[in-house]
Amino acid sequence: MRLATGGQIDRAQALSFTFDGRRYQGVAGDTLASALMANDVRLVGRSFKYHRPRGIFSAGSEEPNALVTLGSGAGQDPNQRATMVELVEGLDARSQNRWPSLDYDLLALNDLAAPFLGAGFYYKTFMWPAKFWERLYEPLIRRAAGLGALSGQHNPDRYERAFAHCDLLVIGAGPAGLMAALEAGRAGLDVILCDEDTRPGGRLNAERIEVVGQLGAEWAAGVVAELRALANVRVMTRTTVTGAYDGGTYGALERLAPDVAARDGAPQACFWRITARRVILAAGALERPIAFRNNDRPGVMMAGALRTYVNRWAVAPGRAVVVFGNNDDAHRTVADLLAAGVHVAALVDSRADARTDLPVRLYAGAQVCDVQGRSGVASVSIATVGGVEKVQADCLAMSGGWNPTMHLTCHLGGRPEWSPELAAFIPRAGAVPGMTAAGACAGVFSTHGCLTAGAEAARAVIADLGHRAPATDLPQAEDAPYRIAPLWTVPGKGRAWLDFQNDVTVKDVRQAADENFTSVEHMKRYTTQGMAPDQGKSSNVNALAVLADATGRGIPETGTTTFRPPFVPVPIAALGAGAQGKGFAPQRFTTSHTASVEMGAPMIEAGLWYRPSYFPRTGERTWRQSCDREVGMMRNAVGVCDVSTLGKIDIQGPDAGAFLDLLYVNTFSTLKVGRARYGLMLREDGHVMDDGTTARLAEAHFVMTTTTAAAGPVMKHMEFVHQCLAPDLDVSFISVTEQWAQFAVAGPKSRELLNGLLDAPVDDAAFPFMGCGAVSVNGIAARLFRISFSGEHAYEIAVPARFGDSLFRDLVARAEAMGGGAYGMEALNVLRIEKGFITHSEIHGRTTAFDIGMGRMISGKKDCIGKTMAARPGLVDEGRAQLVGLVPMGAVKQLTAGAHLFGPEDYTQPDNDLGYITSVGFSPTCGHFIGLGFVSGGVARMGDTLRMVDRMRGVETQVQVVDPVFFDKDGGRARG
Repeated sequence: MRLATGGQIDRAQALSFTFDGRRYQGVAGDTLASALMANDVRLVGRSFKYHRPRGIFSAGSEEPNALVTLGSGAGQDPNQRATMVELVEGLDARSQNRWPSLDYDLLALNDLAAPFLGAGFYYKTFMWPAKFWERLYEPLIRRAAGLGALSGQHNPDRYERAFAHCDLLVIGAGPAGLMAALEAGRAGLDVILCDEDTRPGGRLNAERIEVVGQLGAEWAAGVVAELRALANVRVMTRTTVTGAYDGGTYGALERLAPDVAARDGAPQACFWRITARRVILAAGALERPIAFRNNDRPGVMMAGALRTYVNRWAVAPGRAVVVFGNNDDAHRTVADLLAAGVHVAALVDSRADARTDLPVRLYAGAQVCDVQGRSGVASVSIATVGGVEKVQADCLAMSGGWNPTMHLTCHLGGRPEWSPELAAFIPRAGAVPGMTAAGACAGVFSTHGCLTAGAEAARAVIADLGHRAPATDLPQAEDAPYRIAPLWTVPGKGRAWLDFQNDVTVKDVRQAADENFTSVEHMKRYTTQGMAPDQGKSSNVNALAVLADATGRGIPETGTTTFRPPFVPVPIAALGAGAQGKGFAPQRFTTSHTASVEMGAPMIEAGLWYRPSYFPRTGERTWRQSCDREVGMMRNAVGVCDVSTLGKIDIQGPDAGAFLDLLYVNTFSTLKVGRARYGLMLREDGHVMDDGTTARLAEAHFVMTTTTAAAGPVMKHMEFVHQCLAPDLDVSFISVTEQWAQFAVAGPKSRELLNGLLDAPVDDAAFPFMGCGAVSVNGIAARLFRISFSGEHAYEIAVPARFGDSLFRDLVARAEAMGGGAYGMEALNVLRIEKGFITHSEIHGRTTAFDIGMGRMISGKKDCIGKTMAARPGLVDEGRAQLVGLVPMGAVKQLTAGAHLFGPEDYTQPDNDLGYITSVGFSPTCGHFIGLGFVSGGVARMGDTLRMVDRMRGVETQVQVVDPVFFDKDGGRARG
């Protein structure tokens, strides 16, 4: 089926590929779809529900039928659109959703059961009997669900993610996009031009249209060459902008060229996050079909796609073609077919006043009502005024009009407008801040109109950004008006198909309306219309028109479904690039991560961060040995710990102190410059949200420290308070957690260590307990805080993150020379339990300031968030579970976190539960296990003996209730 001449392909470079195990030949420049078509392969897939035969339907990313699996083994890639797969030597493709083969699919029996499988059948069928669900229905549905399948093995391929910024992002490289990028590039703007095709030009590559006297594809190639020569313009082919997000941010999936992706270690794709000051959407338009009986047969395709295969890939989709349309594009398709030497059996135009000068049989005011043939078109039935005629043909091209590709304009909640003249939805101006739609995606369908619209949109952006647009002559091209007479469905018996991927028919939509699913969103979910991987790009508007007709409403009143990102399917591997084999959670590493790993420290997750558990040394066989050594090292010499993971929020402004007073239960507006204070933060319901220290660096400058786990929630809470509860306060804040590397230096020798490091030594006068200020290390500005989470004389030193690794290594080396070293999370936990310090094990969301013994911190001189609710009688009742210390007293000298506490003689049942243990650890300082927990009326129970029961671990022992501070109760070591 390859034409003898024409096309934008390299006929001299033959490429061999396989489809379902059979070997075929294509040429360089082919897609898998065009190569299959050139080899007269018509049947390429099966539909989802009924397993009906399906052929190639379109020529772009909207393809609903030709989904294939590429490769095999661990790297097999399912659900790839054949229209977007570039042909390479040795390509291995397989059809999907069939068994045992594409030609003989036993599941095609579903088509015979179609009367029982209509819209909503699963909602009605699988409700009874109830016990069948888990044993029968769910296993069958899960087995039938999906199209292609993954291998079940770890994918060995590599993916990347990247970031880009620009003045102007142009989405689409058709005539409007090329003209916009050219104008902006010549004006000096930093421009990114993205297009999902391998060859910029859009419809110019698919048509015989001329621009300034030369073929449109040649004009586009010249413009692209100029754009690539401009240093301020980046042309990104194979790149689909998939979503619009807040703040001028756009997601884009870049597919690498096959020859690049085939190299060892090369990524398959890159997911970009592009931030643009302005955006011009020039995404073109998508042609829509017309619904009639058997319009899903292989060989039935879009008229615009047929022109693309003829003009770009020199492939004839059929030997005898019938063209059916309701607009002038059908006539353009006939002209291109005749110019390529392809026989046109008939031109069917549903408009009664249709005329043509082309040498073809015209059926004016007629409609195609049926297609004969199963695995391919054999003949076409045409309904005319005089009756039904059959025309022999092996291909049918249909055109129901064009839908502007305005999906991105709706990603922030915008709704499009209905244009009666175009019989299509067009984007609403201002739906996405900073975005302008131009060209066909704005409803301008002539080439000259698109060129003009692109230039005008670019000039507006250029002026808006303060640049001057150079004088540019507008290229001349065809400017024919767009004429259409809407036709959505052809009346008649049999099933007329709307959504080809999900097997949704006109009858299904009407049935949904009859059953009162009249909302467009309800109809969508009831019928699954538009919910397949193609997201209904070709079928949505037709389905809306059918629903409007069935409900007696107009299309504008019926409205559209919600368009959401991504515009095309995005591999999860691309979204999570860099996290291959690491699960779903992101990984965050401190600046000391590499050094800690080199020291042999096992890394554990703390929130999203990875922190060292302990630092083993030669001869230590268990983690307890390392932990006990690190605790003793801290109590007797000096230790170093990376605390960069703690949330750090920079707060500035005249009202910063008042803002902190509102957030915290205690007062911060009176805090002196150069001092820090411990603070407790409540939720609005009066329960503890977080705790931490806040330092005042200047009169209107504070730095808040949060716990690692609550850094994000606290920042979110602060945003809410400022925007909703205190918008009048003049204060600004931003998270600087990752900008500063911060290290705790703790122990009796901590000051000695720091004075050997800092450019100027520190003493008690300059840095008393809870003091803070600026210091320097080898001329590098740093911050020093005298705060302690270990109960020892301690400091925390913060430097810009780029110096974190070197500072950590230096601190550890100095500490080891003084009989100390690095300590990890296990030792840190023991140290804080010895001092009775809390973490989120204790402030877990159900405790109050009263429960943790900090009720007196709530200031009586000011208001704060949660203060009123915290004073409710139930939250200050003496019988509530209160924080206590616990030590083992029985034969078993072990405590376990999560164990519950009961009276010595009480049965272990919920009614007798007195409390639970939150944190435990073996204290080498005390010589035994110690723990923190909550006991009902805990303060009054000091000295009581209770029974600890841990059913999960099988541990039971006697424990004594003691003061939660086990070591240095007066705090002399930290303050001294």
